[in-house]
Amino acid sequence: MLGSDSELEVVAIAPTGHIALEKAEQLRPEVMVLELTLPDMKGMDVLKAVRRQYPRLPVLIFSALAESTGNITMDALANGASDYITKPTTSGGVPFLEQAREQLITKIKELHSRIQPEPPKAAPLRKRHELAKAPTRQPRIGVVVIGASTGGPNMLVEVLSAIPGDFPVPVLIAQHMPPGFTKLFAERLDTLSPLQIREALSGEQLRAGQVWIAPGDYHMAVTRDGPMVRLLTHKGPLENSCRPAVDVLFRTAAAAYGAGVLAVVMTGMGQDGMKGSQVVSQAGGRIIVQDPDTCVVGSMPQAVLQAGLAHQVVSLKNLGPEIVRRVLQTLSPHQTAG
Repeated sequence: MLGSDSELEVVAIAPTGHIALEKAEQLRPEVMVLELTLPDMKGMDVLKAVRRQYPRLPVLIFSALAESTGNITMDALANGASDYITKPTTSGGVPFLEQAREQLITKIKELHSRIQPEPPKAAPLRKRHELAKAPTRQPRIGVVVIGASTGGPNMLVEVLSAIPGDFPVPVLIAQHMPPGFTKLFAERLDTLSPLQIREALSGEQLRAGQVWIAPGDYHMAVTRDGPMVRLLTHKGPLENSCRPAVDVLFRTAAAAYGAGVLAVVMTGMGQDGMKGSQVVSQAGGRIIVQDPDTCVVGSMPQAVLQAGLAHQVVSLKNLGPEIVRRVLQTLSPHQTAG
């Protein structure tokens, strides 16, 4: 199926997980297509090993499990899979095979187009990049916006579980994830957090203690409607090869809330969130980045650090408590910037 496209070359076929890992090391493919059911080891274990060794390698799940067991596919996406396609059944016939061929080729080319160049090796970030200087006082924070990509689903569980249910502002999250799974992701997070977590719906009014997840293949923006701020989801152009894009969320939050934005850039590949952080900074908002050493892939927070936009670098385990501290601090009449 793949060989029928002149732009694609299949450099190896691996019948087992161990062979797949050996071939990946020998041949360094540009995209990997992975079945979740393998004879010698779990496909999830192969994915985890690939993500540890080759954090920038796009992995496309192609499995019958993708449709029949949504939670397994959700686990794969949470562990760093780039996208998924459901394998056609043998009873589906030629039309189903042709549809699968078109989906595979399209997805592989799309994933290949998103490959970011390997960043140059650098000295530890804190020695190379100064943090942005914050003014002595900060206006009350009105919203927390979070951007994440590779590694984000699992790490967001840790962050959100540290935020209390009576949190006084809304939280908006742009997590790079394919369509069809952000609703399941939001439902899973909702069971693990005291907060109310939902997939975003256009027109919803933002309220304290709510968490909204950008839908897959939709940008999530916010817009001010008099004293109220509402969600807006739309299929605008891809930004940073992404939809949802962190940049869209950050800049619209800055337009709606001004200096009352706390922006958080977490684990992820590429530079999504950097331009949006510039807009937040220009509006007077604050920017925290996850310590790249605690990320699955650290290039998203690195991009913000290298641009001189980050006010603070925080490890994963301290990220949730620090978000709470900063928000509550601005509610105090004696607040100072940190």
